[in-house]
Amino acid sequence: MPSEPTPLRAPARRADRARQVADIVRQQIHSGAIENSLPTEAELAAEFTVSRNTVRDALALLKDEGLIERAPKIGTHVARRKYDHGLDALLGLKETLRGHGEVRNEVRAATRITPPPAVARKLRLAPGEPAVYIERLRWFGDLPLSLDLTYLVPDIGDEVITRDLETNDVFALIEQISGGPLGSADLALEAITADAHSAATLQLPEGGALLLLERLTELDDGRPVDLEYIRMRGDRITMRGSLTRPPERTDWRLI
Repeated sequence: MPSEPTPLRAPARRADRARQVADIVRQQIHSGAIENSLPTEAELAAEFTVSRNTVRDALALLKDEGLIERAPKIGTHVARRKYDHGLDALLGLKETLRGHGEVRNEVRAATRITPPPAVARKLRLAPGEPAVYIERLRWFGDLPLSLDLTYLVPDIGDEVITRDLETNDVFALIEQISGGPLGSADLALEAITADAHSAATLQLPEGGALLLLERLTELDDGRPVDLEYIRMRGDRITMRGSLTRPPERTDWRLI
């Protein structure tokens, strides 16, 4: 008698299914598809074809993140949303959040420095050539949203720090001073945990989630002018972008 075929994989565990449900509901909240009240447990169980216990586990994950609130006889509601930060357009934070509220900058430093060699190389500065260093705490309303460390080439940076840094994006000031548009930027994004200083500054628990963005921005002629290290609150920012697959990479055939 032939043996039973071996299944290709084991059935998904409840914890795995709960994470899958939580991931989809989380994005529905951030995109605005769920504006205030969440569907009932029974409705979510039917939508995702899972048990109500699995739904409860998924909602517990979102509650632990501070994203939703639950109360007997009231139901489940959105507690707070994240703000979208695009990855496919070169915009400052004030430009990015336009229409959502007011961004203000707490300027913590604005001065000439001798940059570290790694910074000088990225900005193509000669040995011993100074850079301009700006440190800003970016507030969105009463929420500290990001801590920005910016290095600028001196001919532009010297003029930038004479301008109003509390209400302007540095990108806009660079374009005013240079008389031309910014061109492109190379960036790297990674998740890090908040050190004690960053946590205190951004009003997060030590070890909380941060997104660290390194961005090297060039003028339209390809000259690098701005190198930034931006620590953003991972509980309040979602990075979004649109990607296209290059034609030379679309060959589906196995070689």
